[in-house]
Formats: sequence, structure tokens, C-alpha cells
Amino acid sequence: MDKIKIVVAGPRGRMGREAVLLVHNTKGFELVAAIDRRNEGGNVKDIKGFEGISAPVFSDIKECLQQVKADVLIDLTTPEVGMFHTVTALEHGVRPVVGTTGFTEENLITLQKMCEDKGLGCIIAPNFALGAILMMKFSQMAAKYFKDVEIIELHHDQKLDAPSGTAVKTAELIREVRESKKQGHPNEKETIPGARGADFDGMRIHSVRLPGLIAHQQVMFGSDGQMLTLRHDSFNRESFMSGVKLAVENVMKLDVLVYGLENIIE
Repeated sequence: MDKIKIVVAGPRGRMGREAVLLVHNTKGFELVAAIDRRNEGGNVKDIKGFEGISAPVFSDIKECLQQVKADVLIDLTTPEVGMFHTVTALEHGVRPVVGTTGFTEENLITLQKMCEDKGLGCIIAPNFALGAILMMKFSQMAAKYFKDVEIIELHHDQKLDAPSGTAVKTAELIREVRESKKQGHPNEKETIPGARGADFDGMRIHSVRLPGLIAHQQVMFGSDGQMLTLRHDSFNRESFMSGVKLAVENVMKLDVLVYGLENIIE
């Protein structure tokens, strides 16, 4: 069986570094190139921590995909760069697996149409940790019975977006089964703006940013005389790689856009 030929964008990032190691160490995967704005014309093995892993480095994704035969692009960069990389990959017949959050509804519609037109799969996942995906699915199940819910997401202090993509995706899944409800006292007033967090269909989402954290989320459901709390913690970025591996294997079988890893988990 032929190996899946993979390009990794953002190899120096915390997630990108783990992705390079995942591809290198996974039977059936082959790293054929990396995209990195600082090391154009170099080799992955010249980047600290990747000694012994050989693949050319490009700063321009178009040049990369014109020169290298690839099946899958793993993109773990930023929303702006991620969208450009995803569109470019599809234009070149390469299936994207994207871990960048911040895609707009308009972005997703554009990508869905491209996938359908080209018959290519694409997976965009706000979170690749399988435990986090299960937490989101369990939260949706619980929301059928508990209508009052608050989401607290906690991340490292270098994270750029708030709330996190995982928190937003969790709220979207809950909204699908929960009747819209404005929570709290009808005359509630914030004496300090933002004290109650973001309002999403009446639910509240709170973002915590502190050094020492990686990625954590707590979904709290309240009812008369009881509370249900679902929590997931990622203590390192290696925890996301089982989901990246699953996504790469599944995207090869798809011809549509899939947003959220929960859609490919039984």
C-alpha cells in the first residue's frame, strides 16, 4: 500500500512540531515537504529538533505543491494563513487537514463548494484531542435534559482567539438540541462589563488565559438540586496527535468538507 504523502505547514509551531514528528514516526505516512517562512530552500533536518528527518522546506505553498507530489496538507498555522493554504491545497488537488480555529461561516461555505466541485475531502477541526471531541458530543447529549449551561475554557496566555474554537463548536452543538434560552435573572446587570462572559444563544462562555495552561474546557449544566460537569484537559500538545492521525487517514476517503472531528467519530 502506498504511503500517504504529507506536507506540514508551520513546523516550528508547538503543534506543527508535533505533527512533523507524528508523520515521521507513523507507518504509512511520508513527510514530503514543510512550509515555513523562515527556512526557504532549506531542509527540515536543519530545524532544531528534527535531526534525521529529511524533507525540503518552502516558504510559498504554491511553489511547494507545484514541485512536490502530495496527498495531504496538515495546516496548524493561523486563521488567515490557514484559509489561504486550504484554498491553495484544494486548487492543487491536495486534501487539507486543518487545526486552525477562526474560520468564518463564509469561509466554510466557500471551502464546501470547492470540495464538492473538485471531489476532494477536507477536515477542519477546532480540536484534535479525542477526549475533547467526546466531551463535546457528551455535552450535546446532556443539553437535551439540562437547558442551563455555561462553558469555561482555559488556555495558555499566548492564544490569540477568545473564546476558543472548541468552546464555540461546543456551544454550536448544544444549540442544535437546546431551545434558545436567556439564562440568569431577567434583570441581571453587569456592574463590570464582560463579567458574565460572552452570550451565545443565552449560554455564557468564559475564557481564561494564564501561563502554565495548555488547553482545558469545562461545561457546567445546572438544574434544580443538581449539577453536571464535563471537563477535558490536554496537558501537552502530543494529546492532539491521535486526532490528527485519524483525520489524515479519513480525509483520503472523503469528497466533502467535514467541520469538526466529531463527525468522523462513531
